[in-house]
Amino acid sequence: MIGYNAANCIPIVKRIYNEGFEIGNHTFTHPNMAEVGKRRALYELNGTRLLLESITGHSTVLFRAPYNADSEPETMQELEPVAFAKENNYITVGESIDPNDWEKGVSADTIFNRVVRQESLGSIILLHDAGGNRDETIKALPRIIKYFKDKGYTFTTVADLVNETREQMMPAVPKNRSYYFVQFSYYMAEAAYWLGHALLYLFITCIILSIGRILILAYFATKEYYAEKKQVFPEMADHPLVSIIVPAYNEEVNAVRSVNNLLQSTYPNFNILFIDDGSKDTTYTKVAEAFKNNSRVKVLTKPNGGKASALNYGISQTNAEYVLCIDADTNIAANALGLLIRHFSDTEVAAVAGNVKVGNEVNIITRWQSIEYITSQNFDRNAFAGINAITVVPGAIGLFRKKAIEEAGGFTSDTFAEDCDLTMRMLRAGYKIKNENQAIALTEAPESLRQFLKQRFRWSFGVMQSFWKNRDALFNNTYGTLGWIALPNILLFQILIPLIAPMADIFMLVGIFTGNGWMILKYYGLFMLIDLAVGVLAFAFEKENPLKLVWLIPQRIIYRWLMLYILYKSIRRAIKGQLQSWGVLKRTGNIKENPRLKSFKM
Repeated sequence: MIGYNAANCIPIVKRIYNEGFEIGNHTFTHPNMAEVGKRRALYELNGTRLLLESITGHSTVLFRAPYNADSEPETMQELEPVAFAKENNYITVGESIDPNDWEKGVSADTIFNRVVRQESLGSIILLHDAGGNRDETIKALPRIIKYFKDKGYTFTTVADLVNETREQMMPAVPKNRSYYFVQFSYYMAEAAYWLGHALLYLFITCIILSIGRILILAYFATKEYYAEKKQVFPEMADHPLVSIIVPAYNEEVNAVRSVNNLLQSTYPNFNILFIDDGSKDTTYTKVAEAFKNNSRVKVLTKPNGGKASALNYGISQTNAEYVLCIDADTNIAANALGLLIRHFSDTEVAAVAGNVKVGNEVNIITRWQSIEYITSQNFDRNAFAGINAITVVPGAIGLFRKKAIEEAGGFTSDTFAEDCDLTMRMLRAGYKIKNENQAIALTEAPESLRQFLKQRFRWSFGVMQSFWKNRDALFNNTYGTLGWIALPNILLFQILIPLIAPMADIFMLVGIFTGNGWMILKYYGLFMLIDLAVGVLAFAFEKENPLKLVWLIPQRIIYRWLMLYILYKSIRRAIKGQLQSWGVLKRTGNIKENPRLKSFKM
């Protein structure tokens, strides 16, 4: 046995010994013993011997040198390993019949015929169970056994061949101080074996689950995409009043431009409530001055209380039946409001999410976020829309039925993700949450790593808080798809699988160099291929430039570690029980003027 293979197959090694067979030492990593130094050669022999002693409780004096296929060694490369093994008290076992079954492409017929042709050369047949696919060897073996048995031969062991016993070939390890070291080594080896296999199958399970999720989402997103194309909305009798609520805290860079953008809406009946939440900069002054003569814009200020309180205050100041909640850094398409409002012809609809895109693709971080918005957030929302499992109507653009907000208890301040929390409570109340993929909003994404991590921490921690608040709905039939799809999706794919990502990544790297590389790379490659295909599909749905996808693979790899850092930080914050704040991001005002927003069509 090669030690490395034995370490990866501990149960098989134990079974072989327990069933009465003899085990010999074939080095640990299968080097050419004539080409390595004596110290390395000794490590090769001792490493395998110690492993066999640990697993079976018995040593071995049997040895066969790698690359030495002759029954009568003659060259120095063939003689040196034999001499070295003898110096270390090993008996070298040669072979007489060698069909070279390890050769690539060799068939079972060829192996059998080669053995038969060499019948007269001796009594030991060399076959392999490693070094590649040995299916043909396994097919040939019963034929070889039958052939020689039919000719009167008896199959036996090496010990019996030289009139010895297995105990002499594989002496028991004496129960002295060394014995306990051997036992300790065994427990360590077995623990490493089971841990390694557990990590391997955990990695494969996570990959399979992720692939399954991607394919299922792709199916539902595609179904929803074509359903939207065929959907016909009933004509609304009139144009109900919509109040656009714009909460703001220290948004002096974007506020005036955002309100001007909202005023370009083609929907005929709306007003704007700009709520300054006790900003420390000139946000209130700038907006109040800019729109003091505009009857459609009402600018209010209040003591700082957080985004949820600003939204609730704005909602309390309007008699409109519908409210559009929008971030102060966001620009929306001129037709967005009209596209959103048509979904409320269904009285069971509580809210409609718009399609948020990154409007400031100025560096690699914002480009990666743009890919994420298209291939993850928006794509997922499209998929979940058809089964009423959307858990976040985004703060950047979401139209709500005011009555549904009030029935659900309004926006709350006890989570970082007030939009997620409210959406879940609406689902619990039996309402529908819809998605309008053509209602475009351009948001200002964080442009620095520090600001990005700050924003994503709020999102990650807020989703965890919202999940925990609604944990009683998990797998609860009362709450339908919220309990059986939406919440399990958060638990599995936003918390548990990311939590074990470091082990999976580390094991992937270890596995690549320790024998499981092909299996790991195969599964990981399949995952990346499917992920890329779905990315292409998501870009096609939104008519985005597919050349952006060149950043997908590095984005996926680096993002995972960034999000992992954020997840662990969120868990640490949850354990400490720290409270929330607005968590203001530094604004740059880099959302580029986009003529498509005037009449954005998909």
